[in-house]
Amino acid sequence: MTRLHLFSAGVLAMILSVNGFANDMSTTSKVPFVYPSPPTSDTIDDYHGTKVADPYRPLENPDSPETRAWIDAENKITFSYLEQISERKQLRERLTQLWNFERYSVPIKENGRYFYTKNDGLQNQSVFYFVDALNGEPRMLLDPNKLSSDGTVAVTESTISDDGKLFAYALSTSGSDWMEWHFRDVDSGNDLPDIIKWSKFSAGAFTKDGKGFFYSRYDEPKSGALVNANYFQKLYFHRIGSPQSDDVLIYERPDNKELGFIGQVTEDGRYVVIWVWQGSERNNRFYYKDLSQKDSQVVRLLDDFDAEYAFVGNDGPVFWFRTDLNAPLGRVIAIDTNKPARANWKTIVPEQKEALESVNVVHDTFIASYLKDAHSHVRLYKLDGTHVRDLDLPGLGTTTGFTGRRSDTETFYSYQSFTTPATIYRLDLVAGKSSVYRQPRLAFNPSDFETRQVFFTSKDGTRVPMFLSFKKGLKLDGNNPTYLYGYGGFNVSETPAFKVSNLVWMEMGGVFASANLRGGGEYGKAWHEAGMRTKRQNVFDDFIAAAEYLIANRYTSSPKLAIGGGSNGGLLVGAVMTQRPELFGATLPAVGVMDMLRFHKFTIGWGWVSDYGSSDNPEEFKAIYKYSPLHNIKPGTSYPPTFITTADHDDRVVPAHSFKFAAAMQKAQAGPNPILIRIETKAGHGAGKPVSKVIEEAADRWAFLVKTFNMKMSPESTKSASK
Repeated sequence: MTRLHLFSAGVLAMILSVNGFANDMSTTSKVPFVYPSPPTSDTIDDYHGTKVADPYRPLENPDSPETRAWIDAENKITFSYLEQISERKQLRERLTQLWNFERYSVPIKENGRYFYTKNDGLQNQSVFYFVDALNGEPRMLLDPNKLSSDGTVAVTESTISDDGKLFAYALSTSGSDWMEWHFRDVDSGNDLPDIIKWSKFSAGAFTKDGKGFFYSRYDEPKSGALVNANYFQKLYFHRIGSPQSDDVLIYERPDNKELGFIGQVTEDGRYVVIWVWQGSERNNRFYYKDLSQKDSQVVRLLDDFDAEYAFVGNDGPVFWFRTDLNAPLGRVIAIDTNKPARANWKTIVPEQKEALESVNVVHDTFIASYLKDAHSHVRLYKLDGTHVRDLDLPGLGTTTGFTGRRSDTETFYSYQSFTTPATIYRLDLVAGKSSVYRQPRLAFNPSDFETRQVFFTSKDGTRVPMFLSFKKGLKLDGNNPTYLYGYGGFNVSETPAFKVSNLVWMEMGGVFASANLRGGGEYGKAWHEAGMRTKRQNVFDDFIAAAEYLIANRYTSSPKLAIGGGSNGGLLVGAVMTQRPELFGATLPAVGVMDMLRFHKFTIGWGWVSDYGSSDNPEEFKAIYKYSPLHNIKPGTSYPPTFITTADHDDRVVPAHSFKFAAAMQKAQAGPNPILIRIETKAGHGAGKPVSKVIEEAADRWAFLVKTFNMKMSPESTKSASK
């Protein structure tokens, strides 16, 4: 994005303030910060009789000269502060060293070919490969690193035709959600002339013969592509070899601007099935179109919007679904499309004690992935629902994968934990045995660390799980620097995951804590709904209770306790830090939803109303206004050291949320604790972010805490980083 240097009188005054800060900067933390003056307005909104000022409304325009100058000024302060931290260089070097290991995706098999991605270690984007036999010679299919000099062009969606000859891939630039589809001939490695633009929140699906492609898109925006609301998504059919202008509209709903459509072609090629979504609502609709019948109409099979229906597969006209209808933890049902009345529906796999996350059909077997206290548990069933066996897993971890066809005798999956990097396994479904297919090797010893699962009691008596990972030999003396992470929303389950950044934190003697808050999907529908809309305070109470547990059990103490989270997790951090500022030693909200009164007015923000509620609703406004981070900042309060992160191309949670929050926090802060904002350029919400930028941001995050908590690099980190 072009930086603008057109200065108004207000901008010049702001720059003078920055220069004054630079001249007065002291290495001692006793001197209060002097922050740049943001552009302001006299805007006041009326919410059902409540007048709410919005003085930083001009920061909602990310491209105005005033906002661009403010961004530059804030970054100058932040990076000047970070550059004083001597351990920052060592952190970056250690992160770089540990990040330099081979990483593979779970292979996808099409017509005897295996497609996967591989990252040699420090490549900004993973590279696509394929082999013609399981252990054949790899052939490069696409190297996204060659598409930009800085790694900011990423492949965010991809799919393979049934015959393994065509590769469709969607490119996103600078972290934007907007995608542009391209098509590559697998054998030649050459791209076809076909290009599809203005696609967003879309998967892609080839027809059985590979001659056509289904995708979703929006109308080309006339302006404000990175901020304006996205409505009226449409499902299209593209015939390979023709221009996008000839694409055929398959389905739209001009009567409901919020509906979105994702098309998928069934394994037998007979149907295009359409998952109909509405914002982030867990419930969905489900339609289909019979491709074997010329000019067939789209059939609204499930249109009551009464439950979640995830398509699993089909046996001719019989469709299998994973659903939470009358089963909060999930079950598998069969619907005969020739007899679709509910009285004819059949339960195949009944509800279990654990939450059913996903189901795949491979080798005429349902592979069902459950969550048992927030870690993976996998069961195999026959197509009639008979339990075959449970899959043995190495420990408390997370599995993904299990793709394939009904006729396949093998499938692949990934397993990872907090101290185990993602290892790829091959599951022989005939022999019933798993074997390691790809195993990464890192310059660390997993046996030096341990993970515990604990349970704590929230404010209302709810029992909540939390994972704790740290170096063995930890002393429970209340002096351990601790990073408490949470999300708590949108039915997202926070399960064990390996992250190099967390490993470096643990190497330094830090405790990494991950709390499984309500609002997530760890215990099914009821757990999610307990943190929705007017019940959102439950999520914040859970997080506060997690912090209090860590302190009470002497893992840490308030001065050594940092909290972090991104997106909805950024909202979480913003809410609890304004409710209980004395409880935390540092706060790190990332790309957070901070203005809860206006979130639904930007890009896809309207889609979050199902989880958050809306300020347009009088009762929901009352609940939202009580916790909205931006609106609960109290002038004259001593807030903990705060490190806000966002990106100027974030068109998911627009950066105005973080901009306005930072400006208000800086004005309200009493005392010397820094309120800093790090604004990444040429980056978005996080998907597809180059490895180099991920490492830099992680190094800055830990450097901020190293300085705040007066931490020292561990001997092994210092030694390794100096090599």
